[in-house]
Amino acid sequence: MNDIAFQRCIHPQCGATVDLLDTHFQCPKCGSLLDVAYDWDKLPVPKKLQDLEAKWSDRANPLNFSGVWRFRELFPFAPEASIMTIGEGQTLCQKADPVAEYVGLKPGKLYLQYEGMNPSGSFKDNGMTAAFTHAGMTGAKRAACASTGNTSASLAIYCAATNLMRAVIFIGSGKISYGKLSQALEHGALTIQIAGDFDDALRRVQEVSRQLGIYLVNSINPFRLEGQKSVMFRVLEALRWEVPDWIVVPGGNLGNTSAFGKAFAELVDLGLIARPPRIAVINAAGADTFYQLYERNGVRWNGGATLDPKVGVYLKYLDDANKRADTLASAIEINRPVNLPKALRALERCGGCVREVTDQEILDAKAKIGAGGLGCEPASAASVAGLQKLVREGVISSDDRVVCILTAHLLKDPTATVAYHSSDPKMFDDVLGKRGVRRAGFANRAVQVPNDLAEIVKAIELYA
Repeated sequence: MNDIAFQRCIHPQCGATVDLLDTHFQCPKCGSLLDVAYDWDKLPVPKKLQDLEAKWSDRANPLNFSGVWRFRELFPFAPEASIMTIGEGQTLCQKADPVAEYVGLKPGKLYLQYEGMNPSGSFKDNGMTAAFTHAGMTGAKRAACASTGNTSASLAIYCAATNLMRAVIFIGSGKISYGKLSQALEHGALTIQIAGDFDDALRRVQEVSRQLGIYLVNSINPFRLEGQKSVMFRVLEALRWEVPDWIVVPGGNLGNTSAFGKAFAELVDLGLIARPPRIAVINAAGADTFYQLYERNGVRWNGGATLDPKVGVYLKYLDDANKRADTLASAIEINRPVNLPKALRALERCGGCVREVTDQEILDAKAKIGAGGLGCEPASAASVAGLQKLVREGVISSDDRVVCILTAHLLKDPTATVAYHSSDPKMFDDVLGKRGVRRAGFANRAVQVPNDLAEIVKAIELYA
């Protein structure tokens, strides 16, 4: 076993270790999730985070051009010759005063970390480059995932761009947007559509991967989360290495929450930051398992003690009631978050809270984000909608410095956007009205005029 980088059970009471190249991604003793762990005493760690900036001056090197791998000293599991990169992580952390006004923060206090600039259009590429690298280290020839869309797009593009593996993708029936499905199909992935939702697809892809020896890239894979830590490294870099007061992130399978918590815990342990930010996780109301468990049932990490039995009771209730996740924010339409224990640990280490927001609140926030210059998919806007709620509650102060994570590009899921802004009542009702969304207060509807020059000029003078 590699004594510098290896896999370790997340529960301190167990502490079992697993070889770096093992691909079961499950503790052999207790069945729990695994972390990628390091013997930092044997590794060259930067003395200060500012030292990492020197990598950018060597950006002709693909590893230093990557917004993930230029931070590789902070997740050093892969030899440089094994790293597979397609230029991911060239993202933007933008000050957003118009959105700050909408949520109730003072000017200069809100930043939007926009992950839609990644090659596949979502934050998933940060983790996929790391998982794909690990897959190559193990000699994998096929890689699989269950997906609501973004993971499948990311896996497909890495397989196509490198021509090293075949992508096998499981999607639920009717549970993927055409924007994302088009990416999987265009990039040549084998797409398996099953009768069921994401939770069903995830169960099946795990069974198939075990039976056929296919490498699994869902976020149960701890190497995915190592790459996703880099989102926080770029946030700190953009803020000149000053830690914000809050990170607000949409919560689906809770991979980002888990990765961000691990990143900050390690930075504190290494003496590279003095304190972590607090983390707020925002569920969609139609897929609010984490909110129900954390805020309503008081489930906590408790230092890694046995998982609270209330978790099993709640999941049984979902099964008995046949309660399925249902939200327009399809990227977080997940009822059984696989990274629940790691997310609980992240909130214990960093402090924080969980909230739920409605589809109406998500779409209104999305419109305000778009009007401020960044186009995001509905799930991304959950972070801003949740921030507005937390400011109103007084949990987050108007003076706090906050970073909201926008996880993916506008064109990932354009149907809801067009319906929200549409002047066609039937289109609105077909897409949004049946879900209880009312006519949109922030809609930018097309102005309909006759094909007449005078009328066109009149409309422009009236509205522009």
